[in-house]
Amino acid sequence: MAQSSGNENSGPSWLGTARGHRARPFEWLVEKLIMLVSLSAILMVFLIFLFVARESLPILFGQMDSSVAAEPVISPEEIDQVPPERLRTYLGLSASEMKEFDQETLRLLVEVKAEEIANAPTDKDAGVNTVSWRYLLLPHQWTGYDQPEYIWQPVSQIHKYNIIPLFLGSLKATLVALLFAVPISLAAAIYVSQLAAPRTKEILKPIIEMLAGIPSVVLGFFALIVMASVLYPLYPEASRLNAIVAGLALGFAIIPVVFSIAEDALTSVPRSYTQAALALGSSKWQAAWKVVLPAAIPGVFAAVVLGFGRAIGETMIVLMASGNASIMSLSLFDSVRTITATIAAELAETVFGGHHYRMLFLLGTLLFAVTFISNLIADQVIHRLKARLEGKG
Repeated sequence: MAQSSGNENSGPSWLGTARGHRARPFEWLVEKLIMLVSLSAILMVFLIFLFVARESLPILFGQMDSSVAAEPVISPEEIDQVPPERLRTYLGLSASEMKEFDQETLRLLVEVKAEEIANAPTDKDAGVNTVSWRYLLLPHQWTGYDQPEYIWQPVSQIHKYNIIPLFLGSLKATLVALLFAVPISLAAAIYVSQLAAPRTKEILKPIIEMLAGIPSVVLGFFALIVMASVLYPLYPEASRLNAIVAGLALGFAIIPVVFSIAEDALTSVPRSYTQAALALGSSKWQAAWKVVLPAAIPGVFAAVVLGFGRAIGETMIVLMASGNASIMSLSLFDSVRTITATIAAELAETVFGGHHYRMLFLLGTLLFAVTFISNLIADQVIHRLKARLEGKG
């Protein structure tokens, strides 16, 4: 009787097999759909980078000349006699753009180019190709300056495109943001994951993570109106909007990112580590600081890296709160101009296909390269930290 009852409860074996066969095609389809979505996301990122990099290739490979006195003027009446390749180089067009434009459009572009050359300044800097790497990275003594300077000034008579002040401004604002946000985020993550009571944790964790939902334009407006007004009396000799104001506002934007990932890393450490430390006489704080935190250091480092990427890629906050002055200075009390703010502020006013337009896309390409390389290096560091913790390194 017992054996019969067991067979009745288990059911026929062929029924389970049939259900398994029916479920497998559906599971296979879901698996392939998930893989397709993942690959499409990677492909979209690659295509975006490919588009941005393509627009910057003429400057990247030194194929563009921004000097207005480098070659003789071509009149609109001569374009039929000028070789197409020379005309394309003269106008600064790509091969595909050259094919798209008809003769009337090319004639108009030649007229505009002739007006630019006629109105060009006559000093020695008029013949300088300011989009060459020599002038993008190194200082140059421009006319009217007493010494070589790093200058980003794309709207002057002679366009100056030195990118070093923009990179310095981005790093200054990001450094202030990390110095402000990382200690606060890490302290909050340690408290919530290791020291807080369960009821307190249920309240604090959602509140901190809700900061991620605040729009960046709101944080930028808050920094512009409130933070700058509060901090300016403390250093009246400095600029009202500077790297400190922008960095503190950026810090509020990255706190939830760093906190969330660091808290997950600390929570994932086995509870046996804490229990062993407490059994040996450690306090909760000592166990959290000397046992749990070292064990979770790869995840904490990953949180800091993601916070760095979030800060250096932010646009609206630094556009509103940094002062937008490309000053070559190490002082945090001076206004700064970041790469992202430069692209956002200037791209809409550039001539399509011009050297200013190409320069902004070059900045986007370099910013992507910097974040990609920093993430790649951070990934290697995280793997080494994990191997050391596991006794493999």
